[in-house]
Amino acid sequence: MTIAAGSNRSSRIAGFHKLSPRERLDLVAGFAGLDDAQVTHLANMGNLDPVLADKLIENVIGTMNIPVGVATNMKIDGEDVLIPMATEESSVVAAVCNAAKQNYETGFFTSVSGNLMIAQVQAVDVADPAGARIRILEKRDEIKAACDACDPVLVSLGGGFRDVEVRLLDTPSGTMVVTHLIVDTRDAMGANAVNTMAEKLAPAIAAWSGGRVYLRILSNLADRRLARARAVWKAADIGGEAVRDGMISAYEFAAADPYRAATHNKGIMNGISAVVLATGNDTRAVEAGAHAFAARSGRYTSLTTYEVNKDGNLSASIELPLAVGLIGGATKVHPTARACLAILGVTTAERLARIIAAVGLAQNFSALKALATTGIQKGHMALHAQNIAMMAGAVGEEIDRVARLLVERASVRMDVAQKVLEEVRGG
Repeated sequence: MTIAAGSNRSSRIAGFHKLSPRERLDLVAGFAGLDDAQVTHLANMGNLDPVLADKLIENVIGTMNIPVGVATNMKIDGEDVLIPMATEESSVVAAVCNAAKQNYETGFFTSVSGNLMIAQVQAVDVADPAGARIRILEKRDEIKAACDACDPVLVSLGGGFRDVEVRLLDTPSGTMVVTHLIVDTRDAMGANAVNTMAEKLAPAIAAWSGGRVYLRILSNLADRRLARARAVWKAADIGGEAVRDGMISAYEFAAADPYRAATHNKGIMNGISAVVLATGNDTRAVEAGAHAFAARSGRYTSLTTYEVNKDGNLSASIELPLAVGLIGGATKVHPTARACLAILGVTTAERLARIIAAVGLAQNFSALKALATTGIQKGHMALHAQNIAMMAGAVGEEIDRVARLLVERASVRMDVAQKVLEEVRGG
């Protein structure tokens, strides 16, 4: 079956999900009018088995290959580590390499608060919310038994139910009684485990509260699963006291102004999300948790802190939720994710979270240093020039030649790249 491109085409395609990836691709090509080159490109799934791709998400027609780079120079808790990072943005990997190179002798020091995740069970239409809260808390032993029965394997590995909290939330439709199930998920991210527990407990909580239960799902504000990293850069190694003070001023700007903090934290997540993606973890969950944590005081602010220590050097730290795992989902079945985890050499989710936090701090250091000195565009655009050269049509050795000329002329733009490419090809 094919669908011809045109005004009468319809997106209602019966049985689309039952087709093979290639059959779906042919239908999409007809619908959208894709040319042969585009179809051939989408049909090539690279190093991902089409059968696996078809199981990871629905209605697969192709894959989106993201470059995987490796950040060097990282020393974390006294151990040298190579960091695989998956991203399409220029200068992200280089930023981590440069930051780590400047404090390689001491490196980064990290810690975590644990592996605790939260599942929320929402009860509404409760006649006596305060009384319901106490009644639910009285059932702690029953709650523990029910939660642990949901995942005996997790319990055998040392995880499982840890505690219960009940919060009363005032809303326009009345007071909600929200039960938090606090669960140690060990080396799993834990979404499936805690969601299963919340579903299991929902009928009992409805009975104990006397209300009706609606939502029962994990929270991505994993503030019981914090990762922390700290590092010191000698003022002499980063350009002197003027650079140090400029970086602190940049941090203080982000700490005081949410408009600046949004971009400041986005830079941090450039590094963090790249490692999260490379290891097959959930970038959206980590992003949501990080930004929610940045607003925990009621005002959105910086995820990092910069200070001058007693020796006059730059002391920096970061703290944020990092719900990542080594088992389940893409971390277990995606071959690239498995290879990246092997490069990292991690054997626990805690270690992975600690490494990721250090990467976020390194990324932020490089961004603030660039902002306090040459400006963010100089280094970024030097790397971005290669992308512009390719967009202009450069191929092979032409890419580096065109990129170099764009940087030399301090004009990394498409129109300039097209003219430079003509010059290069003209001789």
